[in-house]
Amino acid sequence: MPLGILAIYVALAVWVGLLVYSYRQGSYWLFAIFGTGIMALLNIGYFVNGVPDSIAFFIGIYDVLDNLGTTGAPALASCPDNACTVWGDRYMNHPSWGVAFYDRFANGPDLRSTLLYGHLGMNTIVFVLMHVQLARQGFAEHKQFHRILGRVSFACLTVGTVCAIVLAAQHGNVESYGGSLSTYGFWFMSLCVYGCAVMGVVAIKNGDHVNHRIWMIRFVGAMWGAYWLFRIMLFVLGPLLRSWDSAAILSCIWFSAPLGILIAEFVRRKLIVGREVVAQAA
Repeated sequence: MPLGILAIYVALAVWVGLLVYSYRQGSYWLFAIFGTGIMALLNIGYFVNGVPDSIAFFIGIYDVLDNLGTTGAPALASCPDNACTVWGDRYMNHPSWGVAFYDRFANGPDLRSTLLYGHLGMNTIVFVLMHVQLARQGFAEHKQFHRILGRVSFACLTVGTVCAIVLAAQHGNVESYGGSLSTYGFWFMSLCVYGCAVMGVVAIKNGDHVNHRIWMIRFVGAMWGAYWLFRIMLFVLGPLLRSWDSAAILSCIWFSAPLGILIAEFVRRKLIVGREVVAQAA
């Protein structure tokens, strides 16, 4: 039994509990911090264990539900020596996108892995810093610190996004990803994330603090969508859409980031704006 996978399931169950608790409390910081911690551990694993082993671990998270109640489906595939999973012989079929993901990096050029390291490393830094920025607004004594952290975060985001765009450009012949549709989808995801950040930078350059904060909240939503909504949607859609190869992965690629923006906008209007109105009235 892969204890690491079981630990992830336990962590996700705790995280769901924190979501319920946060909803009742009206504050989602504990939920956000815990989710950021899980994200950081998963991404750091790539640097500690290497890309192939970390991809096998990642695929192992999805093997359980994707194989539930079936011995085969169009969206499932096998890999040589069953090396692309941490479950051993327990599961011989895996999500086809996962098999392609493993093969592309286990047997691909070093540059491909380097780009993945760049994307994961830079985006992990951004994911952490954006919560610091959101919590400590750039006013009064925090102004200079906020500005410096913002510039570091935007530089890291730029590098991470460029790496993602180059990686996505290589997906055209990967049918299990959805071919060219996956390339355009990942570029659209990058546009959602980077576009919100750019709009936030433009706003603050023009001295518009209100729209700067609005766009940065949307940026945070896009980042959460691109990382966590993508993975959660894949966890749910994988078993539901396994009769159609690449349907689940394409749905996640195209819809996770914009859904994250919509959720962030909903939270901003219903929670953050409401609190600020109450604070001003007091």
